[in-house]
Amino acid sequence: QLRAAGGWAAGPGRVGVAAAALGGVVAWAVGAAPELPGLLFVAGLGFVLAPVDVRTHRLPDALVLPAYPVLTVLLVAGALLGGVGVAPLARAAAGGLVAFGVLYVLAVAVPAGFGFGDVKLTGLLGAALGWYGWSAVFAALVYGFVYGGLCAAALLLTRRLSRADRLAFGPFLLAGALTVVCTAG
Repeated sequence: QLRAAGGWAAGPGRVGVAAAALGGVVAWAVGAAPELPGLLFVAGLGFVLAPVDVRTHRLPDALVLPAYPVLTVLLVAGALLGGVGVAPLARAAAGGLVAFGVLYVLAVAVPAGFGFGDVKLTGLLGAALGWYGWSAVFAALVYGFVYGGLCAAALLLTRRLSRADRLAFGPFLLAGALTVVCTAG
């Protein structure tokens, strides 16, 4: 249906251009920094996860869980090759744990609001952004909640969403993280 209408999903060429543009934005924002490979990996994963979450309201463990060790290897390699020491790695680990914990508590307290896929994704994003420090982790969460809230309000006002409907939260978490990456430098 989207193909016939000439929509955004009208072919692999457009998807490739969009993926390259996302990678280009991340590379432009970060520059030749040690964390760039890890952030490019997370951006690429997010590019895959966002439409899956929108369609299915799921963030598959088969994609999110293996991303933790991959991100770890990329950040460790970046720290070693970039000569930045262990401080960014310690912040990344702590950022991932705290972000995971915050959303876990919210998912338990408000089960209709968040799924555990969101919790796992938040831990991954917290680890990637923890490299920059606590303010980056906190800002990404705030941006994600603001983006999600604004979108939900707009959809409710236009009656494209009812209070009983669920809204995929993963894309907003990813957008919040991308905002921080683009404004961190």
